[in-house]
Amino acid sequence: MKSFESLPLLKREEARLLDQLDLRRLPKHIAVIMDGNGRWAQRRHLPRVAGHRAGVSSARTVIETCARLNISALTLYAFSLENWRRPKAEIDFLMRLLREYLRKELPMLHRNNIRMVFIGRPEQLPAGVQQDVEEASRVTAGNTGMRLAVALNYGGRGELVDAFNAILKELRSNGSASHPIDEETVSRHLYTAGLPDPDLLIRTSGEMRISNFLLWQIAYAEIYVTETLWPDFSRACLLEALVEFQRRERRYGGLSDAHSSHQRSARVARG
Repeated sequence: MKSFESLPLLKREEARLLDQLDLRRLPKHIAVIMDGNGRWAQRRHLPRVAGHRAGVSSARTVIETCARLNISALTLYAFSLENWRRPKAEIDFLMRLLREYLRKELPMLHRNNIRMVFIGRPEQLPAGVQQDVEEASRVTAGNTGMRLAVALNYGGRGELVDAFNAILKELRSNGSASHPIDEETVSRHLYTAGLPDPDLLIRTSGEMRISNFLLWQIAYAEIYVTETLWPDFSRACLLEALVEFQRRERRYGGLSDAHSSHQRSARVARG
């Protein structure tokens, strides 16, 4: 994997933000809700599909930047179960765009040692899309760098339903239908089994909701919402999110080190 420093000359803002980062404390897994393509196009008096095409460039930038920062995993929310409610013409365009992206970008992803996986219900996608998804998974299966998970025909509640059904099937086949189910068992049966839970969830376009995305996995993720629409989400925007992530104190329901230290000092002072 090439280092981040080997990118073409960084813009001043990018260099400033990169200088603020502690590269030893980056999130292991970043999840992104790529929102705002339609509004981006509307503001420019363009058809919605123009926004989707513009968003591909942002995806490429985020993927390349995360890989060069040695982020272990990146998950992009590409197409949800709810997206089937959109007009057929838009859905057809999105499927064509996905196939175009896979064919064009696959060699680059493979060269950069990125392993591509797909989470969701791909068996419900058009046959041609299924073939391209299987090919991308096969070609990059041996890569050992960043794992790029594309959430395709995905829904968080649907994932949990599929996980529970898989657990029940497994228990019944083992003759142990009454065996208790713990969190580890659930995690092993999720689409994301083998990936670390996201440390950082980024949502573009300013919407303050999760949209049925990785409901189990983001239990302790830091959530970063930006007003920036997805097609305008640049490398600097990503670096800014990472800087903000490192400013936060992650306590996982416990007390901060500073608070614990203060309590210890107070006890000592009281004798």
